[in-house]
Amino acid sequence: MSIDQERVWSERYRAAGDDYLFGTAPNRFLARREHLLAGGTTAIAIADGEGRNSVWLAEQGLLTTAVEISPVAIAKARRLAAGWRVDVRFLLADMLADDWPPGELVAAFDWVVAIFIQFVGPAERSRQFTVLRQLTRRGGRLLLQGYTPRQLDYRTGGPSAVENLYTEDLLRSAFADWQIEELVEYEDVIDEGPGHRGRSALIGMVARKP
Repeated sequence: MSIDQERVWSERYRAAGDDYLFGTAPNRFLARREHLLAGGTTAIAIADGEGRNSVWLAEQGLLTTAVEISPVAIAKARRLAAGWRVDVRFLLADMLADDWPPGELVAAFDWVVAIFIQFVGPAERSRQFTVLRQLTRRGGRLLLQGYTPRQLDYRTGGPSAVENLYTEDLLRSAFADWQIEELVEYEDVIDEGPGHRGRSALIGMVARKP
């Protein structure tokens, strides 16, 4: 596990105290696609922080796993799950580690949910996307949301490095061998705790693994 990354994120989540840095409601792009979830039984939320998306997925009846690098975030996520009385399997792990994912997780999920995971640049993004591919079963789907370069004009959340941000061309190229069911760039006002708040330049994708 990257000690530096764990420390950075744990400090951010700890500084929020009893509050949740990105709120407790699910990401809006994800929640608005609730009708698609009936096509699967298992889901994994990548870099899920304090649990807002994994807890919501479990509420929808999916057998849900959440992966997060910060033990502080996982502790808060467990409290959130307990409050909503849902079961989520929380894994403390670095998704970019050479030995991750373990064999039991490979091709195990109908849904792989990756919301605002733009904490890496191009050099590590290829590895990150490879992990998303590995986790998805054949016929399963990836739901991905992030920021576009226009977000640097708004500065209402997300990375400050333009190379970390997504474009339609980047995602189409990265998943050219998958069936891209939806890929949309848009702007919206979001309110996801103090970490993401205000007008934002967003991109969302749903893609099916062949």
